[in-house]
Amino acid sequence: MQPRRVRAMARAFRRSPLLIAFALGSLLVALTPWLGMASTGPGGRGPTPPPGPVPFDQQTAQQSPHHGVAPANAMEPMAPVLDRTGWTATASDEETAKENGRAANVLDGDAATLWHSRWSGTPAPLPHSITVDMHRTTVVSALVYQPRKDSPHGRVGQYSISVSTDGRNWGSPVGTGTLADDTAAKTLAFAPQGARFVKLTAVTEAGNRGPWSSAAELNLLGDPGTPAATVDLPRTGWTATASDEETAKENGRAANVLDGDAATLWHSRWSGTPAPLPHSITIDMHRTAAVSALVYQPRKDSPNGRAGAYTVTTSTDGTTFGAPVASGTWRDDDTVKTATFTRAANARYIRLTVTREAGNRGPWTSAAEIRLSGPANPAAHGSWSRITGFPLVPVATAVLPGDKLLAWSAYAVDRFGGSNGYTQTAILDLKTGKVTQRRIDNTGHDMFCPGIAMLADGRVLVTGGSNAEKASIYDPATDAWSATADMNIARGYQAMTLLSTGEAFVLGGSWSGATGDKSGEVWNPATRTWRKLAGVPATPAMTADPRGAYRADNHMWLYATSGGKVLQLGPSKQMHWITTGGNGSLTSAGNRADSQDAMTGNAVAYDVGKLLTLGGSPAYENTPATRRAYTVSITGGQVQAARTGDMGHARAFGNSVVLPDGKVAVFGGQAHPVPFSDATSVLTPELWDPATGRFTPLASMAVPRNYHSVANLLPDGRIFSGGGGLCGDCATNHSDGAVFTPPYLLKADGSPKPRPVITGDVPPRAAAGTSLTVGTEGAVASFVLMRASAATHSTDNDQRRIPLTSKATGTGTYEVALPADKGVVLPGTYMLFALDAQGVPSIARFVTVT
Repeated sequence: MQPRRVRAMARAFRRSPLLIAFALGSLLVALTPWLGMASTGPGGRGPTPPPGPVPFDQQTAQQSPHHGVAPANAMEPMAPVLDRTGWTATASDEETAKENGRAANVLDGDAATLWHSRWSGTPAPLPHSITVDMHRTTVVSALVYQPRKDSPHGRVGQYSISVSTDGRNWGSPVGTGTLADDTAAKTLAFAPQGARFVKLTAVTEAGNRGPWSSAAELNLLGDPGTPAATVDLPRTGWTATASDEETAKENGRAANVLDGDAATLWHSRWSGTPAPLPHSITIDMHRTAAVSALVYQPRKDSPNGRAGAYTVTTSTDGTTFGAPVASGTWRDDDTVKTATFTRAANARYIRLTVTREAGNRGPWTSAAEIRLSGPANPAAHGSWSRITGFPLVPVATAVLPGDKLLAWSAYAVDRFGGSNGYTQTAILDLKTGKVTQRRIDNTGHDMFCPGIAMLADGRVLVTGGSNAEKASIYDPATDAWSATADMNIARGYQAMTLLSTGEAFVLGGSWSGATGDKSGEVWNPATRTWRKLAGVPATPAMTADPRGAYRADNHMWLYATSGGKVLQLGPSKQMHWITTGGNGSLTSAGNRADSQDAMTGNAVAYDVGKLLTLGGSPAYENTPATRRAYTVSITGGQVQAARTGDMGHARAFGNSVVLPDGKVAVFGGQAHPVPFSDATSVLTPELWDPATGRFTPLASMAVPRNYHSVANLLPDGRIFSGGGGLCGDCATNHSDGAVFTPPYLLKADGSPKPRPVITGDVPPRAAAGTSLTVGTEGAVASFVLMRASAATHSTDNDQRRIPLTSKATGTGTYEVALPADKGVVLPGTYMLFALDAQGVPSIARFVTVT
């Protein structure tokens, strides 16, 4: 065998020890009866469960989270599959002359029978639609589309999904997107809501082979764990009581579900004679409020007492409880569950009654935390758009001029597995919502898990990842990818930033490539070559991750300043100044106040020389995330860090975006990070205000966004949030995204606020230190530059917000000054926003600062 192939196989085995994982899993299963399995009783940590497969979060701890084996229930959706008994299906047209292509075939459980649009005689033109009538109203959150497997003809490409309660009034689509041209089942998610009818409309055929549409099977998913258009209700002053609780052998009091600590539990009485099912716990808000969902977080340390079958009832007086507003059966796992009410209830008391333990292990019930959600106020909490489907999991994204969003993943649309030399990409047109897919072969670069830097001329530099030494460039002006020189050091999970000199700096990245110190290097745009920085080792900037460099030098937070210098401010608790001239240097900048290491947290520059760091955890996975946030301020060469207000939720794998008004929005993440898992997902975004240092909740997300998710500020002042997963045939692939409209754009009724308008032509290019003449409709209060950014793996080192000085030179005309210091305004593409006195932003104009 050739030495190169031997090295490649060894590297792949080291990074993807599937055989080891399977062997360990089998060994653990075999040895379970002999490894401390004596029962300890249902309380405390509960009785030891019977022997079974190694849980997925334990499996991933034993191996690379990129190449972990799928959970045992990998094909089971995270939301329940609704029972199709009594359902019917109709279609806009169907083939009956030359084949049995009736709509009813999508509900017969036989993937060999099809619905097919009419093709005999004169084919029915696109679009085609098929409608499922459930004959009852229920909460529905996704449509699962199974393409035919015998032929590619009729696979759905562009699609839309609409829902209705009566079959006549459909409203705007709840989901749109583009599907990959393959035979894999597609889960098309949308914001959960009550509906009876669900319509799938095929706009194009995936391969453009003809005017046809087909489907082998359609399923619908129910309540996935978060309601639409809701927000967490503040728990201040709340109390909890239970039908029974364990107090003799553990602190299992009901009050523990409200303390914000998932390690403390309410547990039904188990010592002595266990209290029989059903068990109930009642939340008293001590005020009447509109409530639309109950959020239940199971205990994580043991499966005992997980709620299975349940009902939720409400009361205004604590005595009379009406008919259930929600009921169902939750899965036997540790994911956060939500009971979405069929209607909002004005109530003071909310009671969760559990009639069966999820795993039928015993007569027990437990809960780590319980929260309640109410209808969101758009002016305070913002709102979400429909969910847009992508033909891949958007693991990395970059904002482009022309209202485009570039996304890419790996060699396949939903999985990865090595250095294949090509990458799946997609571009979302933000004006039309259309998503186009393209496979990039010409660079020989599988760009999975890369470093990214937005270059001075507006191009996107992507380095390393699966093809660990490669570097590629995307040019939005020509919509073309090209290769540039390979890096000196092969890397994956490295960090990058553009420098004030126009060069690009990279550091770390031990996930891929040979082991050893991943010291810094710099790419020169003039020579298109890389220069090693022997004086910038990665080791001092590592976290203390128990898996060593493989995990400890990942996803560093970098902030470029004047003279080619960079501040490395995390995720390690120790910070460093880096110079990039000559061989470079790395010197201590002190610790980030009292912060611990915060891997898979992030940092965002919300003002000149001012950054906010959020969340993360001491190790990459399987360690509790933190709620803490810190500000880091740079004055000259001095760095000061201080703790600011805590987030309402602990988060790792979250994404943060600075807004034009200087506030920072944070999306998604997990309280206990486990790659490829939706357990402990945080579905409530939060908004940090630099004026107060406090976080406030925003409208809940419909889809978890954890590992491999992204978020980006868009040119209209909204935010794209998407992705998560990329783990093959598992239940946590989220090949979609949605746009969040922040509250600064909305009135209380959800209608848009009036916003400033930039008029006339704005120069597309301007030099640092010069001024722009900008016209507006009426008076505005200020202007700000927001750097076009790129995100992956919770990290976006390209983000920065630069408030500008301006003066009125006439009615609706302003002279806007650009900073002269290129350490403040890095060269590159920016979005120029005008803001009114209330902080409402205009739609941006793109400007390249040279």
